[in-house]
Amino acid sequence: MTQFFRALVAGAMVAAIGAGSAMAETRITYKSAKTASSYYQMAVQIAEAMKQGSGGEIIVTVEESQGSVQNVMETRARGGDYVFTTPPVLVKLAQGGKAMFEGKGSPKFDEIRALFPIPSLTMHFVVRDDAGIEDFAGLEGKKILIGKGSFGAREGAKYLELFGLEGKVELVDVELSNAVAALKNGQIDGFVTAGSFPAPNVIEAAASTGVTVLSLSDDQIAETKRTRLVIPAGTYAGQEADIVTTSLPVVAYTTTAMDDETAYQLTRTYWEQKAAMGEDSAWWNGVDAGLLQNITGKIHPGAARYYDEAGIALTDAQR
Repeated sequence: MTQFFRALVAGAMVAAIGAGSAMAETRITYKSAKTASSYYQMAVQIAEAMKQGSGGEIIVTVEESQGSVQNVMETRARGGDYVFTTPPVLVKLAQGGKAMFEGKGSPKFDEIRALFPIPSLTMHFVVRDDAGIEDFAGLEGKKILIGKGSFGAREGAKYLELFGLEGKVELVDVELSNAVAALKNGQIDGFVTAGSFPAPNVIEAAASTGVTVLSLSDDQIAETKRTRLVIPAGTYAGQEADIVTTSLPVVAYTTTAMDDETAYQLTRTYWEQKAAMGEDSAWWNGVDAGLLQNITGKIHPGAARYYDEAGIALTDAQR
């Protein structure tokens, strides 16, 4: 009987330890972008970083998304384990019931809270070095590829119109995936792309062909109503000076349904693992605490606790 009793006690202890481990494990669903996009790849990196940085206590499952609007809309039905990415402007539109959210409002939108910034969508106007293009005026009469249906394509077309180039640039009807090959073959003089920097297609073009990425003036940036961003000199092969361009900030969000401790641990682990992620993918090196200024809404109290501990200032509006 004594041996049997000891076995029961030992079994109970093992079960208790297992239950404790299960209770300590935090499971998060992270909804980002389409699987083919760089932002889906970032989501996978974040999932790996969370597991590594938390010693396996934070497990992130990455879900494919059809876009940022869908990510925001799903907050209406999701719980406290939901994290998603979107530009801050879409959160503002959702909370105001405007644009694509008109007639689709929900009290849940007012519960959206920011955690941390991720790499911004950064505009690149890339031209061949031998095309003789030094500024946007130089695009007149040139063959430029802007792609189809993407944020970069829409933004590129908008900029050409804003800067008086609508109808003066020959837009080449080719998929953006073919841009580097078309540039090499001389079929186009340049292309427009939007993504986190350094952008893989710009890296390839700079290394194989030799390119210039055009800078925008302060007046041009003001016309676009986008966020100013500087790509440091040396980011791309042959780039000797900073590139001044525009960006669309992107942020990881959750809602007030997430408890403060979970939000704190997610935010702390993200920032502690960011340098390691940057060793694998350079786009993380463009993220720093300065990007927090692009968050126009409120930051989750758990995340704010981390920023307070780290000595990172938040605005009154973000609390």
